[in-house]
Amino acid sequence: MSEFLQFVFLGLSVGAVYSVFATSLVGVYAATGIINFAQGSIALWAVYTVAALRTDGTLVLPIGDVSLGSVASPTAMLPAVLLGVATAAAWALIAHLVVFRPLRRAPALANVAASVGLMLFLQALVSLRFNTESLAALPILPEGTITVAGAVVNVSDLLMAGTAIAVGALLWAYFGLTTRGVATRAASEDELAARLSGYAPDRLAATVWTISGAASGLIVVLGAYTIGLDPVSYAYYVVPAMAVALVGRLASFAVASVSGLVLGSFQAVLLWANTLDWWPAWAQAGLGDAMPFVVVVVALFLLGGKIPSRGSLGELKMPAVTVPRIRPIPTIAVVAAAALAILLTADSWRFGIVTSMILSLIALSLVLLTGYLGQISLASIAFAGTAGFALSKLTVNWGVPFPFSIVLSALVATALGVVVGVPALRIRGAQLAVVTLAAAFAIQNFVFNNPALTPYEGHQISEPTLLGMNLSVRRGTELTTVAFSMTVLVVVTVMTLLVMRLMAGATGRAFLAVRSNERAAASVGINVAATKLLGFALSAFLAGVGGCLIGYSRGQLSAASFTVVVGLTMLAIAYCGGITSVSGALIAGFIGPLGVFYVFLNQTLDLGQYYQVIAAGGLLLMAITNPIGAAGANAELANKLKTRVRTARLARVAENGTTSLEMSSVKVGTHVG
Repeated sequence: MSEFLQFVFLGLSVGAVYSVFATSLVGVYAATGIINFAQGSIALWAVYTVAALRTDGTLVLPIGDVSLGSVASPTAMLPAVLLGVATAAAWALIAHLVVFRPLRRAPALANVAASVGLMLFLQALVSLRFNTESLAALPILPEGTITVAGAVVNVSDLLMAGTAIAVGALLWAYFGLTTRGVATRAASEDELAARLSGYAPDRLAATVWTISGAASGLIVVLGAYTIGLDPVSYAYYVVPAMAVALVGRLASFAVASVSGLVLGSFQAVLLWANTLDWWPAWAQAGLGDAMPFVVVVVALFLLGGKIPSRGSLGELKMPAVTVPRIRPIPTIAVVAAAALAILLTADSWRFGIVTSMILSLIALSLVLLTGYLGQISLASIAFAGTAGFALSKLTVNWGVPFPFSIVLSALVATALGVVVGVPALRIRGAQLAVVTLAAAFAIQNFVFNNPALTPYEGHQISEPTLLGMNLSVRRGTELTTVAFSMTVLVVVTVMTLLVMRLMAGATGRAFLAVRSNERAAASVGINVAATKLLGFALSAFLAGVGGCLIGYSRGQLSAASFTVVVGLTMLAIAYCGGITSVSGALIAGFIGPLGVFYVFLNQTLDLGQYYQVIAAGGLLLMAITNPIGAAGANAELANKLKTRVRTARLARVAENGTTSLEMSSVKVGTHVG
């Protein structure tokens, strides 16, 4: 029993981070209606700022740095902590002023894309600006221990839990007991009423963003010595934090605060259970990381009808959809250009072209599900990875030949897509994004990173052959063969044309009807639940085919092939490229990870290490300045040009008609005269 209690208390430090992140998310949502996926990345900057100050006295800035000490005389603990917390508050305020305030009337998907873009941008910037491999967190809280019911408990863990509860209590008091807090809630519902009452909604929201950033930075700085320091984990602690925030219905600070602590302790107890003889081998890794998904699903099914729906897709317009039409000449021209590019390139450039084609297919799965059906999903890369790992089993263990191996593997991903899509029957908008992100993490950590299911050396994939032809990606010193590249081109072209035909048909119209108004769609006989599940199934199948092509292009797969970061990047890129159009998917493929744009940065400009920060920064800029995406902007520009041409033509016709009428009148007058 004492050992059990000891792990319960050991989980309080991580649980405290979940707790503060969750209450911060609740506060920001109450103030603005935004679920901030970048909450963890904001805190990540703070913890590395403190680590650098306490190592050599350097205050690292986004550009440049300021020396406040040296290795022999680093910055003292208190000033370092204050500066670190201040940087987190500053980043949160900047996020509000620069990113989210301009998007307050944009579609919910624009806010999700911008939030994901900010998350990736800050994470990449931390890795570039700080020496993450050499910095270490130094202790801030007391390192003593006490004994509770026979369990040895760290004082720092108890202080972390107390800090988390205090933060939750302070946020509750601010929103419930102060005039500004009550006005903040009111302003998020009705800005005009708040302005008429003498309050500035932007200032009220800015206050909450600053407080939430400071609180998140503080708890991470305090716990870094116990939890550890790396540039990835803290950024993604926002996932379990979102889970417990949803348990509190995105409204209760108390429930979110306590639930975060409970979840942290429960995950620690699962680690203890791994040491027990009766614990199954398949559950010894990643099970704790899967818990947020379970928590989210349970919470949403129990409380789905009671969770506030601000920011959902049903309340804000989505980008306009252009129904695709298959035009033979442009289609042939695009395919011919891709084939010519394959033939004229080699090595890294050809590999980049092939990767871009594959990524465009995965982006197309997002266009189908999010752009056409209105369901925000962050799990596309998890579906792709599931199919990729299934491909390994089918080709190596059971000898299933190409292309049947792709079809069967994609069907496995389809089944998983339906399971992940079940929560969409009750929720939508940014809350659905939380569910799918939690699902992606569960799949990544419980399946892809589980040694019992995925060996560390990766999964081998047998080379594809068709009618005796070798279609393998490599042959001798050739990095990417023409045969494999053309195979990818054929598969991607066929799948894209099928999706375009589907979008233009009855299924596409049903998707658009559900996206526009679910009740109206149901009133005309559309089965909304079946349509949503069909959308998830088709999207997962497309992503699964893309995952199989990635598998064949690598020859073997590991967990690193399908990280959540790649999935988040793909959604943000697909949205900014144009989430409602096939051309948007092509743009997303072009600038996606390891695609043509990456090869250009790496090979031509030697800036490959800056890819993520450049891509994320560009995505943020696009999301802010052009919320409907590049393809949507091009379509609007084309429509405006067509309208101007049509108006000018009608004006000329009218002018010519008037002139002709005047000339006829003159002729008639002359004849009569």
